[in-house]
Amino acid sequence: MIRRLALGALLGALVALPAMAQSNWPNRPIRLIVPFGAGGPSDIVARIIAPKIAATLGQPVVVDNRAGAGGVTGVDVLARSEPDGYTYGMGSAGGLAISPNLDRGTPYNPLTDLAPITLAVLVPEPLVVPAATNFRTMQDLLTAARARPGALNFGSTGSGSMPHLAAEQLRAASGIDIVHISYRSGGALATAILTNEVQLGFADLPVLLQHIRAGSMNALAVGTPERLSWLPEVPTMKEVGMPTVDASNWHGIVAPVRVPEPILAALHRATAGALRDPEVVRLLSAQGAIPGGNSREEFGAFLRRENQKWGEVIRANNIRAD
Repeated sequence: MIRRLALGALLGALVALPAMAQSNWPNRPIRLIVPFGAGGPSDIVARIIAPKIAATLGQPVVVDNRAGAGGVTGVDVLARSEPDGYTYGMGSAGGLAISPNLDRGTPYNPLTDLAPITLAVLVPEPLVVPAATNFRTMQDLLTAARARPGALNFGSTGSGSMPHLAAEQLRAASGIDIVHISYRSGGALATAILTNEVQLGFADLPVLLQHIRAGSMNALAVGTPERLSWLPEVPTMKEVGMPTVDASNWHGIVAPVRVPEPILAALHRATAGALRDPEVVRLLSAQGAIPGGNSREEFGAFLRRENQKWGEVIRANNIRAD
């Protein structure tokens, strides 16, 4: 009887430990993993929202840059982290929806190894052409491409990158024959467009906006559902007759999948609240990004749609990673 009572007390204590840990959370700093180097888009977003999250949770939020493999390394570190609520982080479209569908795959499954928290930002990717081409509208581009199949080049930031997949969507929607040229960075791609080395390309709005405003590039369309406040005169892909070209880069907040539910809910409240803060909205908008802050369920559904969409584009075009 004494043994049974002692065993019961021990089991009861073990069951109570997770609840005690949750009720005491957070009692130390929280790590926010960014899978890219300091100064990049993800890092900028993280450092804008971290102080607001910290103020809500009452503990410091420390940005931890874990760059490598196009964002995959940092997400893998995150997925393998202790699910205690003290580590969560940011993943990009590349790390959470594109790379998992490429031939090299990823060591994690973004839909089963990670818990969605919220969309952090949506980064529009306009389709641009060099001013030297004199293409002013999408119809100008399509007419020229159809008149000389294979004569126009499009640039990207690598095989399987968002700019590459967006152009493959455009090619499928319009039937044009254009040639892919890969570059190592968004800056190199922008230079290639500026110098007419490539005649069209998609890229993140922050990389392109100054050139569009200076008149050295022409923006022909945007892949967002609505026109952009930064470029109100530029039509959407739907408006130019290609609704299936649906390309925007994005960054989202995720946690290890086994983090207790009450902690996931608290992380969501703090992070989504930070993203909706007026000062944060102003700062992110100045970066050319559309702030997120949706529900965990909405972001989870978004992740599934993005994986399905880009997986289909990758398989249809037999795209392999660089």
